[in-house]
Amino acid sequence: MAHYIIRRLIHSIFVIWGCATLVFFMIRLIPGDPVVQMLGPEYTPAAAEALRHKLGLDEPLLVQYTRWFGNMLTGDLGGSIASGETVVGAIRTGLPKTLSLAFVSFVIATAIAVPAGIIAALNRNRPIDYIASVVAFVGVSMPSFWFGIILILIFAVNLHWLPAVGYAEIGKDGVVEWFRRLILPSLAIGAAYAAILMRFVRAGLLEALGSDYIRTARAKGLRNRRVVMTHALRNALIPVVTVAGIQLALLLSGTVVVETVFAIRGIGRILIGAIFDRDYPVVQGIILVIAVIFVLANLVVDIAYTVIDPRIRYG
Repeated sequence: MAHYIIRRLIHSIFVIWGCATLVFFMIRLIPGDPVVQMLGPEYTPAAAEALRHKLGLDEPLLVQYTRWFGNMLTGDLGGSIASGETVVGAIRTGLPKTLSLAFVSFVIATAIAVPAGIIAALNRNRPIDYIASVVAFVGVSMPSFWFGIILILIFAVNLHWLPAVGYAEIGKDGVVEWFRRLILPSLAIGAAYAAILMRFVRAGLLEALGSDYIRTARAKGLRNRRVVMTHALRNALIPVVTVAGIQLALLLSGTVVVETVFAIRGIGRILIGAIFDRDYPVVQGIILVIAVIFVLANLVVDIAYTVIDPRIRYG
């Protein structure tokens, strides 16, 4: 396992490097000049040339890439073209908010999806199974921004149970207020995720329940609860864990719209603003962080396989 993890980490370095390199060159293909946008009404050819020289944007792309890559290896991701803030500082400000939102969304969605999937599988082709399937279909179909607005109207505007917008710091406002402000955006994001995960739990469990070893366990007189929870569910979790790991990483990109609706300045909202501003260093830095999270999520999923199923071993 140790050798496998080391090999995967080495491969991950090349994946992250390839992703960072691709983003560096492709973002410069987007139409528009950041210098023109920064200068606005004060634009003149002379002022644009001076600013472009100051930012190093007049150098050949390979020179810019070599300098950026060398600085990246030392932990220096550069500074924002638009605001002057360091990229590391922007990521340090936005990443905890996005990770908190993704984590709470994941917990809420999993807490809903796993029990619902088990109940639907144990009641196959019964009314409760049909109801769960319809709810899952609706959950997948709802746009997260629309569902977020509906949640705000119901629980914040009409019932006054939860705050509508904003983010609370744990150290400053406490855990309770932090969680209260994340409930609505997490539900908005986690609805579709819960629906997808529930379908995988149901399908995996139905397949496991039809296996020979389940019939053998029942023939031995084991209780139905033990058969389902110990034997069937554990073997059904392999595809579920695969989807859960990938979806957890995808939640980071899915927070972009919801962060805007709930006025949370996470890395998704920062990334969108940087793309509109042609803020190359910020876009490159955030995409690099997201790539690292995706790679680590896949590695954790592979390791989780061996925990769930002892028969899986990596040579």
